[in-house]
Amino acid sequence: MAQVVDAAVFSESAGLPGEGALPPAESAIQSEYSPAEGLWSQLGALPELLYWGLHAACLLGFVYRPGAVELALLGLSYGVRIFAITGGYHRYFAHRAYRTSRAFQFALAALGASAAQKGPLWWASRHRQHHKYADQPGKDIHSPREGFYHSHQGWIFNRRHDASLLDQIRDFSRFPELLWLNRLHFAPPLALAAICGAIGGAGGVVWGFVISTVLLWHSTYTINSLAHRWGSRRYATRDDSRNNLWLALLTFGEGWHNNHHHFCASARQGFFWWEIDVTYYLLRALARLGLVWDLREPPAHVVRENAAS
Repeated sequence: MAQVVDAAVFSESAGLPGEGALPPAESAIQSEYSPAEGLWSQLGALPELLYWGLHAACLLGFVYRPGAVELALLGLSYGVRIFAITGGYHRYFAHRAYRTSRAFQFALAALGASAAQKGPLWWASRHRQHHKYADQPGKDIHSPREGFYHSHQGWIFNRRHDASLLDQIRDFSRFPELLWLNRLHFAPPLALAAICGAIGGAGGVVWGFVISTVLLWHSTYTINSLAHRWGSRRYATRDDSRNNLWLALLTFGEGWHNNHHHFCASARQGFFWWEIDVTYYLLRALARLGLVWDLREPPAHVVRENAAS
């Protein structure tokens, strides 16, 4: 059964524990990395070259034309991994919008890491930083007020954001298996590429991993960029967040972004029945199976309050 929580406890800053000093985006580069960082943080410009190389590799889709197997791998890889990002990295690790077992917690983290968006501790701690300073110039790590390219993907290549903020993710950094995965976050994507190759050969890798990953990246990034510029505002939040049906469909419900910034502790971002939220539907299905529980939803008065004019 979904748990309705007290708005006094889970408000706009829910999921953002007050432990440690949360640095703004303009903080100095951290030259000494925490135990959560691994080989990836020491590779210099190579990760950026691999990032653009994967984009270029999408052109191989014209060489390896998709059949039923390739399209199935594309759809399954995209669907599973975008849920792992939205339902796992975002709603669970960043905002603790529900509870689960330690084993399923690791499964969510591993699937999320396969999306090639770094490790769960890095992703969730940096997302908490975003909510702390949402759309404050020089403080929010990916505000579109500093340009579309910056908010969509440019911020990723800024060395200031390389390190995981462990003092802001102590609730999860205490698990050694998550620290291990955070250090070796590149292993799940490599494993996924190998699985796609074993099933569909070179075409399976191109469509099930390369093209799927690039589509997944940019679908996720639209929430940082377009969802703060394009759409409607139901709530007068302190940021520029918007609700957008098309982005919600693309990202399994993340497009109800103004709702989310109004009450970010909720496992449900589509506050009304007509606001399609596939991630929430999947979480409810997992709750029926006993894999997750205590899904948090906003109280009725929180849904009604602070309406934007």
